[in-house]
Order: sequence, then structure tokens, then C-alpha cells
Amino acid sequence: MKKTYILLLATLLALPTLAEEHEKERNITFEKYNLKSADLRQQTENIDMENGVLGIADDRGFTLQSRDGKFIFKPYLFMQARGQYNYYDDEGLDKAYNQDNVANSGFSMPYAILGFTGTTFGRLDYNLSINAAATGGNVLQQAWVDYRISPAARFRAGKFKTPFFHAYLTTLGETLFPCLPTSLTASVILPYSLNAVTPSIGTGFDLGFQFHGKMKLNKKQDSWMMGYEVGLWNGSGSGVNTATKTLSDDAHIPALLYAGRLTFMPWGNMPATQGNSHMLRGRHMLFGVSGGVNVESESESTNDTRIGVEWSMLHGRWYAAAEAYWMHVSFTERQKIDKNYNFWGCYGQLGYFFTRSLQAGLRYDFLDRNGSGKDGFLNMPAAVVNYYVNKCNLKLSAMYQFTGRYGHETQLDRDNDDLGLSTHSATLQLQYSF
Repeated sequence: MKKTYILLLATLLALPTLAEEHEKERNITFEKYNLKSADLRQQTENIDMENGVLGIADDRGFTLQSRDGKFIFKPYLFMQARGQYNYYDDEGLDKAYNQDNVANSGFSMPYAILGFTGTTFGRLDYNLSINAAATGGNVLQQAWVDYRISPAARFRAGKFKTPFFHAYLTTLGETLFPCLPTSLTASVILPYSLNAVTPSIGTGFDLGFQFHGKMKLNKKQDSWMMGYEVGLWNGSGSGVNTATKTLSDDAHIPALLYAGRLTFMPWGNMPATQGNSHMLRGRHMLFGVSGGVNVESESESTNDTRIGVEWSMLHGRWYAAAEAYWMHVSFTERQKIDKNYNFWGCYGQLGYFFTRSLQAGLRYDFLDRNGSGKDGFLNMPAAVVNYYVNKCNLKLSAMYQFTGRYGHETQLDRDNDDLGLSTHSATLQLQYSF
């Protein structure tokens, strides 16, 4: 009996020591994991940006995944909150009209996205993102499935980005500037009072079907690759989630957006980013050309043709990009307007990481908004500073843009060319993603 008591007492006395050893072993494992995760946060090339909203690195945070990796479920959160200041020109109006030079200023939240992305059966990728900050059809930001026969042959259907322009196709949380180039987003000016005809060069999200893929052109690692995207979309924009199209009265084909993009990458796959604090060592480059025809767009009033060329590069801490694009607008026969109009724009931007947390950038944006048949254009230089809090995925951005007018024949043309665009624009943005 005495031996039993002694053995029991010895066991009880040893428990704290055993627990301490177990805790120490657990802490060592935990520290190793933290060190590994910290290293991933500092540098990784394996960042999944297919969802178009945010980049998901190897340290995926909360992710459900099967042992064989064929089933992956990743919820994500993305938010942007902005403080904005916009100063508008008088546009030649007399001060007696008491117009406000400062407008569209204050606080805004362009994105408050909840989404789910992942893979099923090892071949079918999916993505669903809801933007609670939007209204109408824009609440559904993306919803698509992507079936992968091979990396070179994939089918995607649903609501997603149309294959135009590096600026739009960059992952939402990976852009150098908080605001897209004005030359892509501003509506062009037509000499007709048609409220429904306000096309812009950029197209953005839409409902449709796409065949796409990437293939290696060289067996060497990080060498030449080619990518392609071709498909059909409604052509009615992200605000419409219903089938509203018809057959073209002029061309006798479905009144849809027919579009495609072809890219070449000499240094391996080009990630959809304009600078990422986790990717400061590698090099990537892309050359691309895109084009499309939107048949009977703008409430069945016009046929819009778009062509663009693009170049982008990531090299260590540097990022650079340049794009040029052209849009041809012709009216349908029912409008009884014989004239055609051409518009074009371009931009170039450059970014550099001074530290792992501090990035600065410059952009020059150009737009022939009133058409090539009239003198005058808009030039819009901009500057940005981004600060990353890498431990918790915060990004703080401060941006300024000036809108200048040059070469117009009359003061009226000069005043009309920047209608709706602020002369001075300042944006302070806080971005969080998980």
C-alpha cells in the first residue's frame, strides 16, 4: 500500500514537469510555424489571384481543404473606405449662379465584399463575391465557375471581368492607385443629346462565357508563355444581371459583346498585381493586345469597337505599365446618324517599394474625350503613396490627381471637355482584406 502511495505521489509531482515539456514542445512547433508563415508573408511567388478581388498566399489563413487538395473552400473579406476631396472648375459660369466648386467630397465605401473561392474535384474553380456597398445589379460583383481541362484549355461562365486592359484585369486589392485611369472610366462626349449614349472605353464586369488558358512556349523554367481569352458577354455592364439583348437589325447577329485578348510573357506567368509587398524579388513581364465589338450597345443605339495594346512589368521592387486604346463609335441605322466617331487614350505608370511597407507611384493619363475630329485633349498626372501593414493585411493609400485641358479651339470646347471631371482630386483610402 505504501509503495502505491509513493508511486501515486511521484506521478502527481511529475505531471507539471511533463506538462511543461509538452507545452515547450508545442511552443517550439508553433514558433516554427510562425517563422515559416512570416517568411511567406515576406516573400512568396505562389499567390492565387484568380478571384479578382485579393491575392491569397501560401499562408491562406482560414481555409478548408481536403487531404488530397482536390477540394478547397476559402472565405474572404475585402473592404475599402475613402475620404475624397474634389474641386471642379467654374466651366465659364458666372459666380452669380452660386455653383459649388467643391462637390462629390466626403467619405465613401466603394467596396465591402464578402466572398467565397476555391476548387472542387481538382478541376472546377469557383468564385462568388457580394459587394454590400453597391446597389442594384452591382451588388453581385462576381459569380463564376471555371472548368479546367488543362492549364491551356479552360472554360469560364458567369459574371466576371471582360478581357480588356491591364488596369481592369489587375486584382482589385493589388492596384497601384486607388482609382482607375480616368481615360478608361470617363464617358466620351458625343455632339448629340442622347442621354442613353454615354460609352466609355473601359468595359469592366459583365455576364458571359469565356474560353481561356495559358501555355508554355519554352521548356525552360520561367520562360516564354502565351495566354488567351476569347468569349461572348451581354455587353450591358456590371449593373445588369438579366438577359436583355436581342438580334442586331443591321448585322443580323446576336447583339452581344464579342471580345478577346492575347498575351505573351517572356519571364514566366505574370501575376495580376501592380506591386505586392510579398513579391519583391522576382521578375515578370507581359505584352498584350485586346479587342472587341459591342453590337447594338447603349440601348441599341451604337456599335462600339475597342482595340488596346498593353505592357506591364514587375522587376524586384519596381513595377511599370503602359497601355493605349482606341474606340470607334458608329450609330445603328435606326438613329439616322451617318457620322462615325473615334476616341483614344493612354496612360503610363511607375511604382517602387522603398521598403517592404512603403510604395510610391506616378501616373500620366491622356484622353481624347471629344473625339479625334475636334482639337483638344485631357491630360491627368497623378501621384500616390501606399503604406502596407503586412502583419494584418492593411493598406493605406494617399493619391492626388490633376485634370488639365490643352489644345482646344474655343473656350466653350475647353469647358465642355472636362464636364463631370474634377480639376483637383485627392483621395485617402484604407483597405483591409482577409
